[in-house]
Amino acid sequence: MSSPSKRREMDLMKLMMSDYTVEMINDGMQEFYVHFHGPKESPYEGGVWKVRVELPDAYPYKSPSIGFVNKIYHPNVDDMSGSVCLDVINQTWSPMFDLVNVFEVFLPQLLLYPNPSDPLNGEAAALMMRDRATYDQRVKEYIEKFAKPEHIGAATEEKSSDEEELSDEEYDSSDEQVVGKADP
Repeated sequence: MSSPSKRREMDLMKLMMSDYTVEMINDGMQEFYVHFHGPKESPYEGGVWKVRVELPDAYPYKSPSIGFVNKIYHPNVDDMSGSVCLDVINQTWSPMFDLVNVFEVFLPQLLLYPNPSDPLNGEAAALMMRDRATYDQRVKEYIEKFAKPEHIGAATEEKSSDEEELSDEEYDSSDEQVVGKADP
């Protein structure tokens, strides 16, 4: 492979040619969303998550950054940010892996075999260790509330609302109303 940018393009094209829906975030090839379906025969079956992927400049030598946009109940996913605690991605990444591996191997393994002893969501970890049936039920409740196909578009809108610029009305509000007219 001649350069990281060529490899990035090739891996992204391979992901787009697979069965995954990929949405580009901007004109570059470094940030995008992938629609990820929960693995069959797991409590996550039937869930659909929008996963944000950010490729560092040094990709594939440095691992991609992965985060769930819509909520998921899991010990190794931060409940607020959606960040994934995934040793294979964060610590043992190798340039031999590609983006398809992330969605066909790493994330399904994470959902099938959570690690409650290294949690980002302490409540989920404690419930999983204490009462697996109730944990599985909570996972299903989260899927119904946050991880159905109709939630995918709403998840992006909710997350991006904090980043939106002021509307014209808000921007045009006059400072004169607050401080009075300027001295002549």
